[in-house]
Amino acid sequence: MVNDLEAAYASCEHAARSHYENFPVASLLVPAAMRRHVAALYAFARAADDFADEGARSPQERQRLLDGWGVRLGASAAAGAAGPPPRPGEPANAVEIFLALGATIRDKRLPVALFEDLLSAFGQDVTVTRYPRWDDVLDYSRRSANPVGRLVLRIAGYDDPRLDGWSDAICSALQLTNFWQDLGGDWRAGRLYVPREVVSACGADEQELNGDRLTAPWRAALARCISETARHFRAGRAVCDGVRGRLRYELRLTWLGGCRTLERVEGTGAALLADRPTLSARDLPVILWRAARWPALV
Repeated sequence: MVNDLEAAYASCEHAARSHYENFPVASLLVPAAMRRHVAALYAFARAADDFADEGARSPQERQRLLDGWGVRLGASAAAGAAGPPPRPGEPANAVEIFLALGATIRDKRLPVALFEDLLSAFGQDVTVTRYPRWDDVLDYSRRSANPVGRLVLRIAGYDDPRLDGWSDAICSALQLTNFWQDLGGDWRAGRLYVPREVVSACGADEQELNGDRLTAPWRAALARCISETARHFRAGRAVCDGVRGRLRYELRLTWLGGCRTLERVEGTGAALLADRPTLSARDLPVILWRAARWPALV
């Protein structure tokens, strides 16, 4: 059983290392004692996010996969059961994911409700394609992103409402950044996360997104979205100094990486429909320089 569990965690860590992300996942800056638990969380969420993506699956199939993931979650959390072999559409390491995740949930006493929130948000992507107000977008972020930050804090041994609030702000900012970063791809997939209240206030028209470049009203709408996102980054910055040890530096780099990605989004400007801005090697010196000057940053 010990060997099976070790192999399960190793499978999750491989999944975390092999998938493209803007921000470090289970990196060397995460304390070694946390790394396997963070990787198990990541593998669970990565698979669920993949289920929710359109691909060639029908909405019914996507929801079926998410429902099945929820059943596995409940069994794993309650009794440590990893469940049956992978069903069609599930990742090949589904059994390993839940063997590891169940051990992590029990060992770290993680609230299962936070995992259920993640599945709720992924399920929402199957059925909801527009958001009327900022409150609606932020409620999605509350369930799609904020649980990850809170779970990482619990894995690290923190259970502090102040840290939770700051973490929520950063996680929402990271989620919002991803929305603006993926504006063109999401639009072509039929989704739009820019709140309709912002669209209306700027006099933008959705049909203008069928072109190659953002029109002036859409650039104004994105400017408002970027400003709101930056506000959330600022509101959450304190969590980076509210934790101890190596996790502090991991969170600083995550915050700095997110802010740098938002800068890339802003710099892409009218080309955002066609170009998805990402971090590259040339951004690393900027991030490291800012990390070295961290106490002086405002």
